[in-house]
Amino acid sequence: MEPNLETVNDYLVSIFNDILTIEESELKKSRFDDVSITEMHTIEAIGMYRKKTTSEVAKELSITVGTLTTAINRLVKKEYVERIRSEDDRRVVKLGLTKKGKLLFRVHQHFHRQMVKNILTGMEKDEETALLKALKNLHDFLHSYK
Repeated sequence: MEPNLETVNDYLVSIFNDILTIEESELKKSRFDDVSITEMHTIEAIGMYRKKTTSEVAKELSITVGTLTTAINRLVKKEYVERIRSEDDRRVVKLGLTKKGKLLFRVHQHFHRQMVKNILTGMEKDEETALLKALKNLHDFLHSYK
């Protein structure tokens, strides 16, 4: 591998692993110590502002509806997620965050904001543009596998 390719690869692997490790560690030290990192990402996929169907959330997470249903059952039992029947069609069930789930979502979102602010600290506009281009390229590459 070329030196720059190898260095970029090393950083990406290290960053990915560090983020997961830190997120998991912070969860365990917090009042949300009953939530796994996978469950946190499920909460993140459900989101704060719009009720979503199980199919929408499963698609976003690239998992089956069956796998998601198991996770949702756990999160409902832990009182982070609620199932809401549609007023228009009682057969349709949407997922939403409870007050506890919204609080966890905000805490997690704060960590991500701090991380991004730190990345951008001291960068010139052209450096930010280059970073955004690189991240878009990575995003597009990864999504071409979905």
